[in-house]
Amino acid sequence: MNRAEKAALQLQSVAVLRMLKETRTYDELAELTGLPAGDLNRYVNGHVLPGTERAREVVEGVGREALAAELRARVEFDDEGYVDNSAIVFDQSFLDLVAPAAANALGFERPDVVLTAATDGITLGAAMASYFDARVAYAKKSKETAVEEFIESRQRLASGIELTYYLPRRALSGGENVLIVDDLIRSGETQELLLDIAMQAEANVSGVFALIAVGDEGIDRARELTDAPVGALTTFDDD
Repeated sequence: MNRAEKAALQLQSVAVLRMLKETRTYDELAELTGLPAGDLNRYVNGHVLPGTERAREVVEGVGREALAAELRARVEFDDEGYVDNSAIVFDQSFLDLVAPAAANALGFERPDVVLTAATDGITLGAAMASYFDARVAYAKKSKETAVEEFIESRQRLASGIELTYYLPRRALSGGENVLIVDDLIRSGETQELLLDIAMQAEANVSGVFALIAVGDEGIDRARELTDAPVGALTTFDDD
């Protein structure tokens, strides 16, 4: 880890601690993290940065668990099982904290491109791309007028509806590492189409990540299609 990466990790850990401090006293934060309350006070108030190992423990351990808990508190389901995650996907500062926690916990290989689906996946894709210093690309359900060549992936769903995604062909190149992300994975159909787009581009999939998994079907489906790491920040029962 070079100096810039160490500094980024330290700043990410401070951002996580500040988020946790919003709803906790320093004593409660100390109990949660196992760190002294006096040290936490200095970190949160910007007087000093935590050491590298302590920063990693915050981001990879407490940070991921706390972010998952915060995400669960913000997500709402209606009577028909539809998910309202607007309190997450519209909060870029929260998503910026998710990126390092997810990357470190799931061990994704550093991507050249983060690929997602429009529209709700775009803010998460931007956060992950910023963390990895990668490009972000997003597939859409319609073709852009000025683009001549597309990679197209199509699938007929169990409901009989045909789902198609288009990605400008120049957005991906053969041999590039691609991380596929989305805000939600339930059946895995969208992720399968994104994986197909990556395969058509002859790119290498470095991982598949979603903020929320509803049930295990989508995660299992993605794992059948790639050997790369597949995971979600948190999972809800599909009932």
